[in-house]
Amino acid sequence: MSSGATHIDIAERDVDVPLSALGEEQAQAVGQWFAEMPVSERPDVVFVSPYARAVKTATLIHAEGGVSDDAIELSVDERLREKEFGILDRLTRAGIENLYPDQAEFRRILGKFYHRPPAGESWCDVILRLRSALDTICLHHAGSRVLIVGHQVVVLCLRYLIENMTEQQILDIDAQGDVANCSVTEYAFDPDQVASGRPVLVRYNFVAHVQRENMKVTAEPDANVAAR
Repeated sequence: MSSGATHIDIAERDVDVPLSALGEEQAQAVGQWFAEMPVSERPDVVFVSPYARAVKTATLIHAEGGVSDDAIELSVDERLREKEFGILDRLTRAGIENLYPDQAEFRRILGKFYHRPPAGESWCDVILRLRSALDTICLHHAGSRVLIVGHQVVVLCLRYLIENMTEQQILDIDAQGDVANCSVTEYAFDPDQVASGRPVLVRYNFVAHVQRENMKVTAEPDANVAAR
């Protein structure tokens, strides 16, 4: 893609984009990392976005022994899909500014948290469906070790929800860098903070399992970075 290109050249729908060969190796590394844990510490429930690359990642983690032996089959949940970009899908920043200058201006005024492109979603829309997903997990899997396989905005919005953040707090975290592919963000309950009812962040954007295999650490392609 040239620096002045307005469109991203992708043959498939975003939901159908397959996991790359490197992505498969990274997913296997995650599965091996989980497999080295005691069985009592491995995930025993897996929720995954319906996007092909996410399902493949979860499947490879399972194949490497990364979930407990009595784990149920993958729960594919459309509420975990990536943020939808609507009319801005497959456009570069230059493409948005050239083809939809009004949307570029709306985003500048509203900010990425609240801006909803036509036929697309704002971060708030993603958060709304994630509230529902978390309610389902809490209702049916309380006490379980739950693995969620999703996407960059999903990871960030889950942090916003679980840690009760403000808009500025989560945007500051987003500004520090992309969520790495096959990185691990982990929460656990702290016995000393049971009264709060909130799990505590153990690690964020953790990639040691990828680095130890001498693999390149990568992030989601910024095809929709301007809309994201």
